Amino acid sequence: MTPTPRLALATCACLPHLNPEDQQLRDALADKGVGADIVVWDDPTVDWATYTVVLIRSTWDYTSRPKQFAEWTHRVERTSTLWNPADVVEWNIDKVYLRDLEQRGLPIVPTIWLDPARQLDARGIHTRFPAFGDFVIKPTVSAGSRDTGRYEASETPSRTQAITHAKNLLAVGRHVMVQRYQPQVDTVGEMALVYVSGEFSHAAHKLAQLHGPYQAGALDGAPLRHDATDSREPSSAERALADRVVAELPKVFPQLDAPLMYTRVDLIPDNDGNPLVLEVELIEPALFFAHAPGSADRFAQAVATRLETVRAHARDPLH
Repeated sequence: MTPTPRLALATCACLPHLNPEDQQLRDALADKGVGADIVVWDDPTVDWATYTVVLIRSTWDYTSRPKQFAEWTHRVERTSTLWNPADVVEWNIDKVYLRDLEQRGLPIVPTIWLDPARQLDARGIHTRFPAFGDFVIKPTVSAGSRDTGRYEASETPSRTQAITHAKNLLAVGRHVMVQRYQPQVDTVGEMALVYVSGEFSHAAHKLAQLHGPYQAGALDGAPLRHDATDSREPSSAERALADRVVAELPKVFPQLDAPLMYTRVDLIPDNDGNPLVLEVELIEPALFFAHAPGSADRFAQAVATRLETVRAHARDPLH
């Protein structure tokens, strides 16, 4: 008999037992007869070759060591199946992927990109900020609200803080995004649409989290927050845009032979209420199972189905 594929749920050292949401997934998998080991991604004692499939879940500390994390994904993929694949993860680590999506005709939050190689001085940075309204500064490699701040373009003290924030990021070689803040986020919030194996599963409503300038150390050492208020049906415009994003990904990665195991598309409204792509989460997104009854079971079923496909291929390598 072909042995049952071994499954690892990858997490980080600060969440050695997974976050509560992914514990719910582990239980849903167990209900379907799928056992899973919880494994810390950067544990040097782990032999990843012993796992047939590695599912990335609570690896929320990867942004502090993105190069090491990308190398880990490629190393794992040499001996195991990785969900999502290493090439996808590496592309998604740096938010410059949004430029790829924009070039493919998808509406993203308007963004100005600052390159540390240009060695911009304070004036050079200043000229790239909006002349009015609020705007956001964040590094292109980040998660949650880490290293991110919101500023007021028309107020000199706030603008000065923004220049300092951007200079500090650029000085250590980090690429920077300057985005005009979309005011409707304060009242409408964000929508996160979750897709499993390329099919829409559920959506969650998230509250705005940015309320002021960046504060050094505010989130240091703390697990990232992935707050959602409730499950909510997306509007037809939100669903249509998220569907477009998901349909575009196989064109970005033509080497894929199946839809991605999971995709989360985060949208916010512009001034006219039209949805814009804020982020596309393909690495370790919170999937908000607690806010969508049955969603953890659906995800577990998708995992179980794919594991059976892996097992079938093991029985018949020419399958």
